[in-house]
Amino acid sequence: MFLKAFLYVIVLVITIWALDSINTTNLFKKNKYYASRVLYLIVSMALAYLVVNFLYDFFNYSQIV
Repeated sequence: MFLKAFLYVIVLVITIWALDSINTTNLFKKNKYYASRVLYLIVSMALAYLVVNFLYDFFNYSQIV
């Protein structure tokens, strides 16, 4: 379980770094900066969750084969 938590932290940092290149403020109405930041955080957490679960399952199943 410690490995999965460690992977969450590492992948979350990587997804935030990768999503930093997207300018989400232009997608929202004027003066909705905090709404764009919340969406940014939710998307980065969701991507981190999906990537960690994929990697964790992939390595677990590859050890069985």
